[in-house]
Amino acid sequence: MSALRPLLAAAGLGLGMATVREPGPRPAGPAEAAAAASMPARRRLEFLAGRRAARRALRAVGLDCGEIPRSGRLPVFPPGRAASISHSAGIAVAVARAAGPGLPLGCDLELRPLPRAAARLVLREDEEELLDDRDEPFHAGSRPTGAGWTVTELFSAKEAAWKALAGTGTGPACFGEAGEGPQGLRPARPTGSLRDLQVGPAEDGLCVVRPRADPARAVRVRVVRVGTGVFGYVLDPSPGLGPSAALI
Repeated sequence: MSALRPLLAAAGLGLGMATVREPGPRPAGPAEAAAAASMPARRRLEFLAGRRAARRALRAVGLDCGEIPRSGRLPVFPPGRAASISHSAGIAVAVARAAGPGLPLGCDLELRPLPRAAARLVLREDEEELLDDRDEPFHAGSRPTGAGWTVTELFSAKEAAWKALAGTGTGPACFGEAGEGPQGLRPARPTGSLRDLQVGPAEDGLCVVRPRADPARAVRVRVVRVGTGVFGYVLDPSPGLGPSAALI
């Protein structure tokens, strides 16, 4: 994961990482302590690791941040700060930058590959042609140019985009919840499931993800292979892709 730092830095993003195995994990303040106190032990470690990862990501872009409280299940960042947090297999990652209007932010880490059968939970029929049917080894690093996508890659792309489009840095675990974003505002949240987002290829091995109900709100996502898993993160709004532009 640390090899991704230059790639993210080129996009103006800071990367933070933490694990549940770090010794002596402690909340950064009373709000985090209160939230963690009601959680089962495993979830508490994941929660605290995610908060540490977010603070480290913000520090990577020159921003300090104390404790990160919650509104419902959503993290609430101080004004001028924004981060997106993801957990997988005991590892927490976060991407961050200074908050700004119109700048989407979202990431997703998936270290446990999804089976092909999970495609029906992620994709609709008009997206299935994107899948890679070749039986080839999965290599870490940049995905092959022109290759099809795995279910895990497409899931991660949609998950990262969902967080960005929601404007909160959280994801489908919070479907239907309203919460405060980085500036204390209540953004309009997408509703439904990942199948209500449409994914398609873009230039340079990226993909474009947009809400089917509001296709003008497209974002560009990069998905990088990490070991046997993937890491997806949103770059920016996708310019020049109006509602009538074709994705696939």
